[in-house]
Amino acid sequence: LEPRQLLSEVPLAGGEHLTVVAQKTSLAATAARFAMYCSGVAYVDTWGSAHMSRPGNEPFPEPLRNGTMAVLHISATDNAFAAILEDGTVVAWGDRSCGGDCSKVAWELVNVQQIEGAEAAFAAIQQDGHVVTWGAPHGGGNSRGVQNALVGVRAIRSTTLAFAAIRHDGHVVTWGDPDYGGDSQRVRYRLENVQNIQGSERAFAAILEDGAVVTWGDPDWGGDTGEVQAQLKDVKEIGATRAAFAAILADGRVVTWGDAACGGDSSAVRDQLQGVREIAASSQAFAAIRDDGSVVTWGNKASGGDSQRVQPQLHSVEQIQGSRGAFAALREDGELIAWGHAAFGGSVPPGRKP
Repeated sequence: LEPRQLLSEVPLAGGEHLTVVAQKTSLAATAARFAMYCSGVAYVDTWGSAHMSRPGNEPFPEPLRNGTMAVLHISATDNAFAAILEDGTVVAWGDRSCGGDCSKVAWELVNVQQIEGAEAAFAAIQQDGHVVTWGAPHGGGNSRGVQNALVGVRAIRSTTLAFAAIRHDGHVVTWGDPDYGGDSQRVRYRLENVQNIQGSERAFAAILEDGAVVTWGDPDWGGDTGEVQAQLKDVKEIGATRAAFAAILADGRVVTWGDAACGGDSSAVRDQLQGVREIAASSQAFAAIRDDGSVVTWGNKASGGDSQRVQPQLHSVEQIQGSRGAFAALREDGELIAWGHAAFGGSVPPGRKP
C-alpha cells in the first residue's frame, strides 16, 4: 500500500486479504509550510509555501525522499525542518541560515530524543541529556556559553531567538538573545521544580510543580502576567502566539495574557473555553480543542482566529498545528481541515489526506 493509496485501489485476487495497521498522523510547521508524517513510518508529506524549495536551500533529504528510513519526529524553525530518524540520527532541510543544514554537527547528532526549533536555530537533546545546537548563532544556535550547564536536560522550549532547557533536577538553563528571554537571571531564584515551559516571540512562561507560573522576557510580549497572576493556579498547559500566552487550568478553563491583538484577550469566547484539553497557536491566534473534540478559536482573524468557514467540519478533532498564519486540524476519521491565510498553509490541496 503506497502513501495516499486508497484501500479500494489495492488489487486483490480471489481468497487474498489485506491487513492494515493504522498509524497516528502528526503535523509540524514552519512559518508557511506544513509537514505531515507518521512516527515510525518512512513517509513525509509537505505543503504550503514553495520558499523552502528555492535554489541554495538544503533539499528534501534522500532518506525521506526514497522512503528508506522511518521518521520518529519532525520539528521546525521559520524556514527549515529537522527530523529524527529511526536510528537516532537527524536530517534537516530548507533554508540553511535557519537550521536547514546540520552537516557541521552531524557527528554529534546521535541518539537524539527530542528537537526544538526557534526562529532560525535548532536544539537537540541526546539520550544522555546533553544538548547539540545549530543554526543562527545569535538566535540560540551557539550554546557554548552554557554548555557545561546543559547536562541532564529533559526538555527544551524556545522564543524567537532564545532557548530554555529544563533539567531533570527541575532547574532551567537559558541562552540566546537576552532581549528574547535568553537571560533568566531576574527570576532564577523562582525557577525551581519547573515542569514545563512555553515561549512567545520574546518571553517565556514556566509552569512549576505546584501549578504556579513564572514569566520572564519582554513584558509587552507576555513576560508580565499582570492582572491575571492570581488566576494562574493549577495550570496544566500553556500555549503561546508571538506576543501572548494561554494557560489551561486543571478544571479545563483558560486564562490568557499578553498582546490582545495576538490572542491575549479571550473575553469574546470566554464562555466557550470550558473543558479545554489542548491549545495550539499561530503567530497571532489560538485554537483550543475541547474534550468533546470541538474547536474554539480567537485572536487575529486572518491568522486563523476566525474558523467560521470550517467550523461545521471541526468535530472529533484529535490534533491541531499552527503555522505563522494558519491552522491545520486532524480529525479522528483522518480528515484534514485547514483555515487561515492560504499563503501560510490555510488551504489544503485537493485530495490530500493523512
